[in-house]
Amino acid sequence: MIQVNLITGFLGSGKTTTLLHLLAQKPEGENWAILVNEFGEIGIDGALLAESGAVLKEIPGGCMCCVNGLPMQVGLNMLLRQHQLDRLLIEPTGLGHPKQILDMLSAEVYQPWLTLQASLALLDPRQLSDARVRSNENFRDQLAAADIIIANKQDRWQEEDRQALAQWQAEALAGRLLVSTEYGRIDPALLAQPRHNLRTLPQSEAHQHTHHGSGLSALRLDRNARWRRAFNQGQGYYACGWAFDSDTLFDTIGILEWARLAPVTRVKGVMRIAEGAVSINRQGADFHIETRQAPPPDSRIEIIHDSEADWNQLQSELLKLRLSDKT
Repeated sequence: MIQVNLITGFLGSGKTTTLLHLLAQKPEGENWAILVNEFGEIGIDGALLAESGAVLKEIPGGCMCCVNGLPMQVGLNMLLRQHQLDRLLIEPTGLGHPKQILDMLSAEVYQPWLTLQASLALLDPRQLSDARVRSNENFRDQLAAADIIIANKQDRWQEEDRQALAQWQAEALAGRLLVSTEYGRIDPALLAQPRHNLRTLPQSEAHQHTHHGSGLSALRLDRNARWRRAFNQGQGYYACGWAFDSDTLFDTIGILEWARLAPVTRVKGVMRIAEGAVSINRQGADFHIETRQAPPPDSRIEIIHDSEADWNQLQSELLKLRLSDKT
């Protein structure tokens, strides 16, 4: 039986950082896999998790949580057929609704193979004061469906955030475990907790988006292409991302300033630079960077915003930051 955990959380709540922390503490000898889904088509989390020591399957384009669930079924079945696993961690997009995934994992056909354990929801309590986030159906239902709430980014909280968390805890926690932390640092023993939150969620009416391709692997560059752009939209959000070949290096200061100053909600990427590589993670004014000695096979960066942005202008500025041949 493969032990399965669903790890949800709205945009920028820290799911990928939490996964990296958990994978760093994976018991020796156990074989873990990650089934990761992103709203955009580029596949940033796959690049961030590629060296984590776990089997990785990507489902980009926000289609893990769709009503038909086909991309997730295919990805899950491929993992079950091709690997002998001890634990599977499933990370849906921050704009994903948990009902379809939980229903599928609980289906009779998977009962001989999977044991669904505690579902974890990452929460940045600062989001509780954001009316747009608080009214989002997916945000509400991710928290409602979870067995354990991880109140993340404690190092960034102000007093009003603590008060908002305390009020939410009094109104909605309903006896479940709440863990406060920063940088996704949680005890991996939480994964072994049983699933006990069996409340029934309504089917999501809002989860609609455009499908591109098979939805089973992140965007790849065409032969001889130096770079490519991909776009996705749905649920009132827009994603635009770029992938560049391995020969393209970026100006370090320039790419960091581009990501920091872009007039958008979210920027995430792994970029090849002269010094090696840098991972970029920005949510609003929060801006986190980390250098990586082992460069990724290519560069990937993606923007998510709650309205249409001037994608062509952002792209023009991005292309000017290349150090290599500007083709």
